Amino acid sequence: MTSGIHDVVIIGGGHNSLAAAAYLARAGKDVVILERLAHPGGAAVSERPWAGVDARLSRYSYLVSLLPRRVIDDLGLRIDLRRRRFSSYTPEPSDPSRGILIDTMDAAATAHSFARTTGDPAEAARFAELSARVAPLGRTIFPTMTEPLPRASAVRERLGGELWSAIVERPLGELLRSSLDTDLARGIAMTDGLIGTFSHSGDETLRQNRCYLYHVIGGGSGDWDVPVGGMGRVTAELERAARDAGAGIRTNAEVISLSPDGELVLADGRRLCGRLVLSGVGPAVLDGLLAAGGGPSGSPDARPEGAQVKVNMLLRRLPRLRDAEVSPEAAFAGTFHVNETLSQLDAAYERAAGGGIPEPLPAEIYCHSLTDPSILGPELRASGAQTLTLFGLQVPHRLVSGRDRAAARAELLRAAEATLDSVLGESIADCVYEAPDGSPCIEARTTADLEDSLGMVGGDIFHGPLSWPWAPDDAELTTPAQRWGVATEHDKVLVCASGAVRGGAVSGLGGHNAAMAALELLG
Repeated sequence: MTSGIHDVVIIGGGHNSLAAAAYLARAGKDVVILERLAHPGGAAVSERPWAGVDARLSRYSYLVSLLPRRVIDDLGLRIDLRRRRFSSYTPEPSDPSRGILIDTMDAAATAHSFARTTGDPAEAARFAELSARVAPLGRTIFPTMTEPLPRASAVRERLGGELWSAIVERPLGELLRSSLDTDLARGIAMTDGLIGTFSHSGDETLRQNRCYLYHVIGGGSGDWDVPVGGMGRVTAELERAARDAGAGIRTNAEVISLSPDGELVLADGRRLCGRLVLSGVGPAVLDGLLAAGGGPSGSPDARPEGAQVKVNMLLRRLPRLRDAEVSPEAAFAGTFHVNETLSQLDAAYERAAGGGIPEPLPAEIYCHSLTDPSILGPELRASGAQTLTLFGLQVPHRLVSGRDRAAARAELLRAAEATLDSVLGESIADCVYEAPDGSPCIEARTTADLEDSLGMVGGDIFHGPLSWPWAPDDAELTTPAQRWGVATEHDKVLVCASGAVRGGAVSGLGGHNAAMAALELLG
């Protein structure tokens, strides 16, 4: 039974889908979202992982950088994104009593920290020069993200041939080795190229370069901010904007097939039709839906593969450091880099490529409650409790695929605790908060967990390889979907999530750009 024909039907209720629905409904279009789960939001949600504990964690996605001010203003989103004073803290793995603390408000203190840790009084200046060298990427590219795709030659002309070559044509490691002298500083810079991306500094595929690019252009500056109230607040505002504009949001509505002409079949047998269908699921999932619908699919070249493990924790207090010159409140306020020198990152890649969990596990830690205490209940705040999120790198899905889920989680959790303990002044286990039932408030979320719970194939947080945010000079850009970077092989099916040309991260870009293309097509 067909329940109706809509202007637009959106598969999946992630944040990009909500953004697209809000734009389309505000333009007077009849739009409905179909979400498989009992709630919208996808990975951009806040949850209470531990029963009886009043802590709302951004369980999956956790920071915001690529969400444009244009989207916030267009949709009237009431969100507060807070900048962190301390950019990062990075203890020297061989001697964690020394560490680099990058203070965005005190250049002299930052320079002292670099010199004390690396033994090179000039490395801080080199690090600042590298930042200045790549800064035009954000100023040039980010404003184009909410416009039709620029051509590669136009971007190259604006950036200049030298910067273009360093980022777009040569492996990132070459730029980092020529710009910085120490393994530690090179590693700090390299991590931006490895978030959810299995790669290394000399990777000729340039996967690491594309990931790096997206991580240094957000907001035009590359800053990553903490959403007050957690990531769920961002989703809640997008949902409000969509509903207020008249969009329909159906939860517990699993789509099982899609035909290229816009007919969808749900698991309960209902059928819907859309003049256009927007895919808020990954290309690999869309491919399966199209195949089930009897039409030709996009046939992705390779199965997506995420490359991370996320560990969520609630602590009784922040752990002590081995570094007497840096307070835990400063060290944990920004990005705390653990065992992430450039050589360690490349060695971790080699070990994982050979089938082993990296030893030590490269990881980054964030304490969101230092910037936003509101995610903790009053009693927890008064007790001194803090959240802690660890994001482990170089953990490709192949290391957990096909394994017992609990065993894989436990092994990666042990690796995460071991890497933390190697640089802290005390065991992290001694600081973990206990739930009322006596269980420790710590959990690991693997790529397999993302695949099982959110439908992200291979646990790939980007839904597949990131794309350069422009069109090749020889690309055909004759249709609205092509011009906005949201085209599939089917005229009535557009991509509106991280699989879009400029998708990835909590940005709303896939949703905005798909909506713009849809409005052109619908007239």
